[in-house]
Amino acid sequence: MSESLLGRTVGGLLADVAARTPAPGGGAVAAITAASAAALVAMAARFSSGDVTELASPADELRARLAALADADSAAYAEVLSAYRLPVNDPTRHQRISEALRAATETPRQMVKAATEVARLAGRLTDEGNPNLAGDSRVAELLARAAAEAAAALVDINVRVARRHHEARKHQESSEIHD
Repeated sequence: MSESLLGRTVGGLLADVAARTPAPGGGAVAAITAASAAALVAMAARFSSGDVTELASPADELRARLAALADADSAAYAEVLSAYRLPVNDPTRHQRISEALRAATETPRQMVKAATEVARLAGRLTDEGNPNLAGDSRVAELLARAAAEAAAALVDINVRVARRHHEARKHQESSEIHD
């Protein structure tokens, strides 16, 4: 995937997610959702006064980081698929699958941290920011929390897949020893 997910139109991105392709998928959508929440935080901070106006800068940084994580998630998943497509007798297959699953777990783990921070900033803005944008701040908080929860679920799923792969590999090695 050469073009950044966030370089696409909203309609194009939604069509890509809906297509019968493996990526972009849940991880990318979680990251984009959190990036959208960060954008709302930045906007609400810019319309506020006092100390909370300083929240715009970290929100912008988080938005950029989450946008990059959306692309990284799609790339990581592509690596997992590529590793699984290697011939079963390829001596590098097990190592490549393990490494790809590790990377596919690390990306949503980073999303959890970033989205949680977005939710924290949004909560502060809901309480202390411009009351006319309290709805935007609250939506940002809810979206960021949902994105963090979704990314955490992906971490759990990827860890389970990695464990199953490792157990299957151990079983295969044990069978080869007994043959």
